[in-house]
Amino acid sequence: MKIQYSASFFKRLLAFSILFTAALPQLAQSEEIGSVDTKFKIIGANHKIVIEAFDDPEISNVTCYLSRAKTGGIKGSLGLAEDTADAAISCHQVGPIEVPDNIKAGKTDGETVFKQRTSLIFKKLQVNRFYDKKRNALVYLAYSDKVVEGSPKNALSAVPIMPWH
Repeated sequence: MKIQYSASFFKRLLAFSILFTAALPQLAQSEEIGSVDTKFKIIGANHKIVIEAFDDPEISNVTCYLSRAKTGGIKGSLGLAEDTADAAISCHQVGPIEVPDNIKAGKTDGETVFKQRTSLIFKKLQVNRFYDKKRNALVYLAYSDKVVEGSPKNALSAVPIMPWH
């Protein structure tokens, strides 16, 4: 039995895809600042530590720097390797900060502001933002998760919201 689809079906599917994508929260895009090699590989790229920067997509004038392990070798070069859960984060105020009301309300599980794949399918490095109302600070948590078994390894950075000079 062969199923045929009409042109209107594909138009509706495209419209739904565009609407669905627009409804997703916007996550920060990183830019690579630099890297250092940690292990020489004869074939393929070396293992390395990569340093990336990203700006908080909802709070202007907060920049986070993230360092993470990147697996080399043949699998790493082809994008098939699984990177370790090791990462560090440092976030800074780079101008005047105004926290929107929707963030001031606070979510106890934080809000994902950055996500990057660290294996072919199941593992991601994420950064969640929390608002500490009592101390007037933004807290950024970097961690790695995996569909079946996550890692407790994490890194934390806090940005006090201070008047800008």
